[in-house]
Amino acid sequence: MTPPPSDHFNGKTFFSRGHVNRGWFDMLRWRLTSRGTPWPKQVELAPQPPPPAPRGEEIVATWIGHATFLLQTTRGNLLTDPMFSPRASPVAWAGPQRVHPPGIAFAALPPIDAVLLSHDHYDHCDTDSLRRLAHAHTPVFVAPLRHHDLLAAAGANRIVELDWWQSHALGGTASVTLTPTRHWGNRLGTPRNHRLWGGFFLTLGTKRLWFAGDTGLDADLFREIGGRCGAPDLALVPIGAYEPRWFMAPTHLNPAEAVQLHRDVGARLSVAMHWGTFQLTDEGRDEPVRALVAARAAAGLREDEFRVLVPGQSLVI
Repeated sequence: MTPPPSDHFNGKTFFSRGHVNRGWFDMLRWRLTSRGTPWPKQVELAPQPPPPAPRGEEIVATWIGHATFLLQTTRGNLLTDPMFSPRASPVAWAGPQRVHPPGIAFAALPPIDAVLLSHDHYDHCDTDSLRRLAHAHTPVFVAPLRHHDLLAAAGANRIVELDWWQSHALGGTASVTLTPTRHWGNRLGTPRNHRLWGGFFLTLGTKRLWFAGDTGLDADLFREIGGRCGAPDLALVPIGAYEPRWFMAPTHLNPAEAVQLHRDVGARLSVAMHWGTFQLTDEGRDEPVRALVAARAAAGLREDEFRVLVPGQSLVI
């Protein structure tokens, strides 16, 4: 089904405010001039205790890796951008390879009631992970417009598609709203920007949580999200995949911009994501964390206002 034209859809493809389309010439220029910092082939993870059981209005957030979080509440359990596969790629034999295992193994997941899928890039939209979830947990899948075909092909039969600012009730006092981001979509078999992208603002009882998705800097947009949805108690914010800036800046935050997002949206607490799992760009594996520490200090933020977790680590809000 083709959505009606809007301020972010021209009748064929979607776009963001200030959107920049990077073409094959830009990609070639990057690859020919890239001076990427080598990553380790494997990173050992220290064992983490299992997530505590949520009580009352608590949200227990556990970083599994990249943009995958397990969010547990007394009302049910959610996953963001589930990615449990060894490669972020359309094929199993090539593409960015994960350097650490998921912080929680797929088999150790609790029952999953809802899956939030932000966009169709392979490091966020992994067909094998979606298929396993559809088979083992039969959750409701919530995604931006035009993701129904991908999800149905993965075996999902409970699919909700949202446009920006649309909401869906998850049951009781829980709801999710798709928020705009400055990003793009691309996947084999469909034109560039055929599918919409976004973040998710969750209202879970008395608590508010924002999963920012992938985005470039847009201070007006972040302030609008905070104004329309409320200041989040917890924001899950990308800090990696940002070099070289001439290529990545329109659609990926660097750590200093992530700190600005934290302040613009009015988050009480932010947690870093989208770093350290797959080498997608030129910066070193640990560079986003070092840069975040410096940006946090420059902005006068305490460590407990913008936290970095290790895979498998949980926090309770």
